[in-house]
Amino acid sequence: MTGSSSPGIKTVLHPVSDLAKAKAVYAALLGVAPQSDSSYYVGFEAGGQHIGLVPGGGPQGMTSPVAYWHVPDVEAKLAELIAAGATVKEAAHDVGGGRLVATVTDPDGNVLGLLQDR
Repeated sequence: MTGSSSPGIKTVLHPVSDLAKAKAVYAALLGVAPQSDSSYYVGFEAGGQHIGLVPGGGPQGMTSPVAYWHVPDVEAKLAELIAAGATVKEAAHDVGGGRLVATVTDPDGNVLGLLQDR
């Protein structure tokens, strides 16, 4: 697979217990104000990266940060990962704006995210 068809990790989501406190820390770290700011999600764009804060781990129940690999076809990559031994944690679904996301776990239980912009 070439670099152009899998641009790599560009999005990392962090579960947080106190959104206001976390927002202040990440704003200081990244040197920018949040691009999106709501009670259920705060997102920053900095240096070509998207850093998201998810209160309480969100509906997906995140307990640690999840890195999202940007891929051209989520369903195809899911099939490839399952064939290689990964287990689906969160099936592909639309999160708005034409964005599809899914998560799998590797054989050690690490969560890997997939993201496709349509």
